[in-house]
Amino acid sequence: MAVDPAVTIILVLVYVAITLVLGYLGYKKTIHAEDYLLAGRDSHPVIIALSYGATFISTSAIVGFGGVAANLGMGLIWLTVFNIGVGILLAFVLFGKKTREKGAETGAITFPDLMGKIFNTPKLQFISGIIILLGMPLYTAAVLIGGARFLETTLSISYTTALIGFAVIVALYVIYGGLIAVMYTDAFQGAIMLIGMTILLVLTYIYVGGVTAGHKALAAMSDLVPETLAGQGMTGWASMPELGSPIWFTLITTLVLGVGIGVLAQPQLVVRFMTARENRALNRAVLVGGPFILMMTGVAFTVGALTNVYFYQHMGKIAIDAAGGNVDSVIPLYINTAMPDLFVIIFMLTLLSAAMSTLSSLYHTMGTALVCDLWGRGQKCAMSLRANQIGCIVMMILSVVLALAMPASIIARATAMFMGLCASAFLPAFAVGVYSKRPSRAGAMASMISGAFIWFFYTVFIHTAEAKALGISQFLTGSVTILGAPWTVIDPLVIALPISLIVMVSFQVRERSVGVKSQV
Repeated sequence: MAVDPAVTIILVLVYVAITLVLGYLGYKKTIHAEDYLLAGRDSHPVIIALSYGATFISTSAIVGFGGVAANLGMGLIWLTVFNIGVGILLAFVLFGKKTREKGAETGAITFPDLMGKIFNTPKLQFISGIIILLGMPLYTAAVLIGGARFLETTLSISYTTALIGFAVIVALYVIYGGLIAVMYTDAFQGAIMLIGMTILLVLTYIYVGGVTAGHKALAAMSDLVPETLAGQGMTGWASMPELGSPIWFTLITTLVLGVGIGVLAQPQLVVRFMTARENRALNRAVLVGGPFILMMTGVAFTVGALTNVYFYQHMGKIAIDAAGGNVDSVIPLYINTAMPDLFVIIFMLTLLSAAMSTLSSLYHTMGTALVCDLWGRGQKCAMSLRANQIGCIVMMILSVVLALAMPASIIARATAMFMGLCASAFLPAFAVGVYSKRPSRAGAMASMISGAFIWFFYTVFIHTAEAKALGISQFLTGSVTILGAPWTVIDPLVIALPISLIVMVSFQVRERSVGVKSQV
């Protein structure tokens, strides 16, 4: 990086200092267990919206998915539409209010605790906690890797030092300040992300000759699509792939549906609804959350696609070729090649904010799941502040160990996987639970278990992207996948979620009909 290292280090230290000060303020306001776990149920609408958005958007959205847009084109903008329509409007208005009401009514403090109390069975709390502890550490490790690799390159320090230092700084304010500190720092980091992405969009359009000229140039590059991508259905960076082609299935089922729907049942996001004092706070949060998500994902996907224009005009190559075939390197290469020196630092802080805001919420969610929902189940969930702090430390250490053992190129994939798992396991039971007056306990258990099991089975044995990397299907059956096309490119969510929903609804209808007959 061409920026003066001294300036970089000073700005990073200022950023870290502000983050720790906000964490300290959260610590000072954390008196009771409910403060630690739910921010006292009295968060400001702007804090809720920025915390929700910053937690939702990690390095995967900016770097990982931005690189995917550079490779597959503007079709990824449909994910922005889903993020706003489903992840903000539907989530806050349809699910957010009911979640807040159920949380206040039952006294639930975590997502698994909410599920257990809605369905009046500790088993659901336990099952939900297990699923979180199985799936979330991998996602957390991937986010850790993204932040650490960026710090390693930018600050010229070893990867291990960057990883441990990054993990410890986030852990400090999460462990001592709880959810109040997490939400305060999320809001600050969200503001930095908003500034950084706004500048990125403006400068990009300047570099490609303006909005109209840039998009016309992108559309005119369709004949430069690599043969490997064209053979899988890609038609250009400014158009959708051929309907039913492998790339179309990947784009729609894994990226758009997997992330767009999966956001509705992410435990670390659902808890944000329970921090609101009243429903009006959630209505107001939508006014901030919608534009924030638009700027985060919309800008990342637009800029990602337009990097093809920039690199072709300046290097005679499309983006993926300029980055040496590495999708995750496109956005960092573009920033370091095209942007002014000062913005390189701003963007570094933007990525740092994206990673830290997501990471802090994951730490908090995993720690409380371990202590409240597994170890302390049935003891009003929150046994003590100290116990929950220890839970966060344990899960932080586990995540660091996983991050040291895992490769660095899994951020975007891990995001889609985790969100798909959450939707398949939690969404049907969660939706029925917050809306039904008599939700089916057996249905929730069957739906949750079947959704998680089918998702894992499909991931391991059928979906090529994961099955090939894991190698379990190859080892057990002698084949990378047990089914052929098109099943190998259809995301596990598309199969597991409908089955989970059918199971939930079937039990709900059957129990309701039995109840009606008994009354007659």
